[in-house]
Amino acid sequence: MSDLLPLFPLPNVVLFPNVFLALHIFEPRYREMVADAVASDRMIGMVLLRPGWEHDYEGRPPVYSIGCSGVITHVERLADGRYNIVLRGLERFRILAEDHARTYRRATVDALVEDAVSNEDRADVRRQRAKLETLLAPATDKAGHEIKIPSAMSDEDLVNALAQYLDLEPLEKQALLEKHSLRARAESLVELLEMKVLMARTPNASHVAH
Repeated sequence: MSDLLPLFPLPNVVLFPNVFLALHIFEPRYREMVADAVASDRMIGMVLLRPGWEHDYEGRPPVYSIGCSGVITHVERLADGRYNIVLRGLERFRILAEDHARTYRRATVDALVEDAVSNEDRADVRRQRAKLETLLAPATDKAGHEIKIPSAMSDEDLVNALAQYLDLEPLEKQALLEKHSLRARAESLVELLEMKVLMARTPNASHVAH
């Protein structure tokens, strides 16, 4: 990573390593950010805005300290100066300090290395993958298509892609991003989906115990 990583804070987007994210860039400060990134190392750090961001969106509202860097793999500059870009997630990072010299936010960050995956971890992740495939078997995406999990996809890529693409709350995705290992992320993702399946089956569950 470069010394100062451009930050793109959004209220509802969390990027995960090795997952693709399409973005439409229209605010002047972020157009400048994209132009600068394309002219240097094409790197941008996605971070999630903390609740309450609406009061200071035009300024620099608080963000969660852990985000994910991405490299711009595709860029299209529109006639009016807006951009369509595609990011590929690279690695998680922690913000150490912010720099305020530009119109957009930049930060000194520390790359977060995932815990090494032991044989025991790998076996557990395989079990979690089987659970995920079972949980998602009857599911469809927002467009009404069945969700099919490619068998050739690695466990890590699958867990990260599901964490990003499934219809989860932004704070749930942030919690998954902050997990320090693939095993922990996979286990938490299964727990989240199991809870949502249970709640969908018993819509009045929250009222039963009163």
